Amino acid sequence: MNQPLVPPIRPEYDRVLAPFVEAPVERVLPLSTRLWQQDWLRKGLILAVLALAWEGLARWQDNDLLLPGFLQTLSALVEGLASGELLDRVRISLIVLAQGYLSGIALAFALTTLAVSTQFGRDLLSTLTAMFNPLPAIALLPLALLWFGLGSASLVFVLIHSVLWPLALNTFAGFQGVPETLRMAGRNYGLKGLPYVRQILIPAALPAILSGLKIGWAFAWRTLIAAELVFGAASGRGGLGWYIFQNRNELYTDRVFAGLLVVIAIGLIVENLVFASLERLTVRRWGMVR
Repeated sequence: MNQPLVPPIRPEYDRVLAPFVEAPVERVLPLSTRLWQQDWLRKGLILAVLALAWEGLARWQDNDLLLPGFLQTLSALVEGLASGELLDRVRISLIVLAQGYLSGIALAFALTTLAVSTQFGRDLLSTLTAMFNPLPAIALLPLALLWFGLGSASLVFVLIHSVLWPLALNTFAGFQGVPETLRMAGRNYGLKGLPYVRQILIPAALPAILSGLKIGWAFAWRTLIAAELVFGAASGRGGLGWYIFQNRNELYTDRVFAGLLVVIAIGLIVENLVFASLERLTVRRWGMVR
């Protein structure tokens, strides 16, 4: 009887390689390259170039009423912050913004959860977004003033409108793009309803959700400033938008530009600190985005 063939077994051995010393393994980058890799430095240079161009154009224009210089605007900004008036206006605006933004987020997630759970929810979301998403939020301010009066409730109403629809659309699109393997994994673990959305859909769709949050924030912030121009003129009080409107009427153009600088600064802070940190701790850390 023939014996089965056994393949030969090669002996194992370790071969120790000599250390590579012909050239340095690590190379120190030049200082200029390391500095240029810093995001804050590149963005700071862009802002400095814009400020220099602004100051040069203002001096060439030589008309403080039409275009005050950057240094003059900076002086008005420091004066407004030192007096406390500008800080008080910013506080009023941010309180109203937080109320409208958070309420819009809650309603958007409730509507999107219903849309991913039932056919009726999908029909409701598609119909409402087709109706109200093209409608400018500021166009609803006259109705809001009629319904809710001259108070912060009118501003909160238009802010909810500006946040709700873009966030709901982005969130639903992110949910629709979740791979089927992740959906099957959730169903295999017996997840249904809200736990299924919270543990499977939201983490997988987080890049789209963050995009919707940023779009909703931008819409809400500019809608608030625009609405406060009307709201402040109607009631005699308001936030940062009313500060800009009031100083425009009194021809303090440097204070108008100072208020606009605060609007831009708050936008930069929220974008580069709040949302950038949130992305770094979530989707970038998880390798979901480049």
